[in-house]
Amino acid sequence: MRSPRIRLAAAAGPLAAAVLGGLATDPGSSWFRSLDKPAWYPPPQTFGIVWTGLYAGTAWAAGEVLVRSPDRRPFARAYALNMVLNAGWTPVFFRAHRPWAAAAEAAVLTVSTADLVRRARRVSRPAAAVLAPYAAWTAFATALSTAIARRNRG
Repeated sequence: MRSPRIRLAAAAGPLAAAVLGGLATDPGSSWFRSLDKPAWYPPPQTFGIVWTGLYAGTAWAAGEVLVRSPDRRPFARAYALNMVLNAGWTPVFFRAHRPWAAAAEAAVLTVSTADLVRRARRVSRPAAAVLAPYAAWTAFATALSTAIARRNRG
């Protein structure tokens, strides 16, 4: 696969995750509004702003690693799994109303994202550096999801 195609394929993952996540998100629902959230829950507009930057960086970094890798298959598989996990959190939380399952899913996503950083570092330190905030944000999302689940046992 040629370089532009590889980069476009890499960008398709975050784009799909963003679209699917956007369709499944429902912060205006009575269920979500009724949840007890921790004081450190960010303002709602934070999520769109942060995810836009993270998705753009992730697309670039994945494209960079895939273009530069002598054998891109292992990274491509890990990246595809990560994007599936990324897209999966929103329906589990917002549609299925399963905060504990969403917290567990977020934890798996965090491990997957840290693994992407590790894999990227072998090929491109700049790509790994760009993926690092994604790993940090998914760790924050895990803590936030867990806090919401704990506060809303029922």
